[in-house]
Amino acid sequence: MKKITKAVFPVAGFGTRFLPATKSMPKELMPIIDKPLIQYAAEEAVRAGIDTLIFVTGRHKRAIEDHFDSNPELEAALRAKGKHEQADMVRNILPEGVQCIFVRQPEQLGLGHAVLCAERVVGHEPFAVLLADDFIETDGLGVTFDLVRAFEATGESQLSVMRVQGHDICKYGVVVPGEDPGSVIGLIEKPKFEDAPSDLASIGRYVLTADVFEILRHQDAGAGGEIQLADAINKMASNGGVSSNILTGRRHDCGSVEGYISAVLAKKSQQKP
Repeated sequence: MKKITKAVFPVAGFGTRFLPATKSMPKELMPIIDKPLIQYAAEEAVRAGIDTLIFVTGRHKRAIEDHFDSNPELEAALRAKGKHEQADMVRNILPEGVQCIFVRQPEQLGLGHAVLCAERVVGHEPFAVLLADDFIETDGLGVTFDLVRAFEATGESQLSVMRVQGHDICKYGVVVPGEDPGSVIGLIEKPKFEDAPSDLASIGRYVLTADVFEILRHQDAGAGGEIQLADAINKMASNGGVSSNILTGRRHDCGSVEGYISAVLAKKSQQKP
């Protein structure tokens, strides 16, 4: 079985809920105390053994590339002032040996389309997908580590899911569970509350096999007139080979102002006085 070494980060969105803050700054660079959202997601992928990070960006997201690039001038200025710890921090944004690749999504046509834009870089290998909007507190090495290990054990695509009670379930892709524990036979994007097949909502962490690309390439637009990743996973699940993992940590939806604030407060509570 091929080892998972690549992760895709769809980061081309405008972040309109945070305007005017995101007019010139990508929402993925909004800080949770001392690190931007995208760095937490990248570090999670690296802890899972991934060494190739593929960022699917838009024309207004150059700052993300700059964040992960070296900055010799800043390092030199910090060292000249004796701030060697901070200079080392700037130099070691990611560990040595981790490669960042940036792919342009020419038009925002949905999450599924963003993932499809990474096909040439991913190739025929299984890969992870991380949505930086989901800031996840968890013990251990992280959600992506758990999904990668589950894939290595089963060879099946993996979804991270959480239980959602009440009408909020209509905001998510919802799992159609199979008979066996953790099995998935379908994924329905944002169903009405009364039509939801379960209370298991898919969140922004996935491990997928490369056959998803062929499905996405021929897929019609779904909810919101966009190419939905959930629709492609639904087809994969109907053919077998998709499993789910219940989230054991706590998710903060940083695509919303309320979720972002809760993530900042949660991170602050973890810091030493």
